[in-house]
Amino acid sequence: MAFKVTGVEQGEWAVLGVSGELDLVTSPVLRQRVHDAVAEGYHSLVLDLSDVFFCDSSGVGVLIAARRLIRSCRGRLRLILPAQGASDGSHVNRVLGALGVRRLFDVYPDMDSAVSDEEGPLSA
Repeated sequence: MAFKVTGVEQGEWAVLGVSGELDLVTSPVLRQRVHDAVAEGYHSLVLDLSDVFFCDSSGVGVLIAARRLIRSCRGRLRLILPAQGASDGSHVNRVLGALGVRRLFDVYPDMDSAVSDEEGPLSA
């Protein structure tokens, strides 16, 4: 599966759907798309990582940088990390947990809950 980032609007939220491998080669693409969304005035951002089947430290770095950027704009960043995603469970979820940084993010299981203000994030 080739790396791809797609963008859609869901109300006030900019949603970036990411698929493939998030690594040293592809992470600059996601970083740029996040910066583009903020430059377009979106301060509420959802990163749908359901279809990411590999994430290395550079990918985690992009997620942390996105969090920092959104917080500097007093915005909101939410990640979609389903319990089962990218064929055998959410790889990104496991990587963030193993590195001890999952607690930094508001994590949701699906798009509906991520763009809704009715439900809170999943606990770390």
